[in-house]
This record gives sequence, structure tokens and C-alpha cells, in this order.
Amino acid sequence: MSTINRKAIRSRVKVRIRKKISGTAARPRLAVIFSNKHVYAQLIDDVAGVTLCAACTKNVDMNKANKESSAKVGNLVAERALAAGITDVVFDRGGFLYHGKVKSLADAAREAGLKF
Repeated sequence: MSTINRKAIRSRVKVRIRKKISGTAARPRLAVIFSNKHVYAQLIDDVAGVTLCAACTKNVDMNKANKESSAKVGNLVAERALAAGITDVVFDRGGFLYHGKVKSLADAAREAGLKF
């Protein structure tokens, strides 16, 4: 009997999501990544292969990956996107469930002015 770990399952889900989602210059992809200590969010133009703007918990002086820090990162990435003239994005949850930290980051970005 084989066991599939959580990392392998997330990897398969991530591939399935990325087949459907792609970012352009007009509507970049808002990708979220979580490590044990930090939360990262970046706006990516997949056509040109460049990151347009990014934010992480290192920018807000927090060393925790919880809902509170996720909300701050979502707010910060939205502010940077609006300063760069970006209002519409495609949300890429990166294989994570849309719950907890992911939902907190997305809600904060929406409240700050981004449209998904």
C-alpha cells in the first residue's frame, strides 16, 4: 500500500490549477506561497516571464505565517499593485485550500482595491 504525502498532493493540485490560470500584463497572476515562517505574494506576468511587484512578511517585520500576517501581506501587495497601475488580477492559490491564511490574504487584497 503506497502512501501519498501532503506535499505530493499539493503539487498535483498546483499543476492542475496552473493549467487553467495564466497572468498577462493587463491581468497578472497573484501567486501566494507559504513557508513555515513567512508569507509571500507576487504579481506575475506569465507572458513576459517577469514579476511586476511582490510583498512578504519580511517587508512588514513579522516572522509568523498566520492569518494576521497574511492579511498585512495582502494589503501591502494590493497597495504596491495599485501604485503600479494594476487593478485586475487572477488569483493563484498555489495548491493550498482557500481557507485560513489564503482567504485572509485574498480578502485583505480585495479590501485594499484589487479585483479578482
